[in-house]
Amino acid sequence: MYNYNYTNDVKSFVCVTKKEMSMDILKQIKTWAGQLAEVGASLIALGIVIEVLLGNMAVPFVGSIDVIGNVQNILSGFSDAGLIGLVAIWVLYNIWKSK
Repeated sequence: MYNYNYTNDVKSFVCVTKKEMSMDILKQIKTWAGQLAEVGASLIALGIVIEVLLGNMAVPFVGSIDVIGNVQNILSGFSDAGLIGLVAIWVLYNIWKSK
């Protein structure tokens, strides 16, 4: 009647399941990384708003952190690099946009 080989099917099923499971894990890690990036961007935006509203006053539980100065230093580091800095900003923007 039917000559069906169960061992090959089980092996291929296990391989497919392992591949799918590893891809699911990678998708989950990518989702977490995207969510962490969004939280980080939100915290930076909140820090900028607090600094604009309160100036250099010490914020409870945070202290006096110069968020705007830190962002300016990062951006000036990119602009000091010239064309390489511009390319780096473009790459980072495309990565952020694609998520």
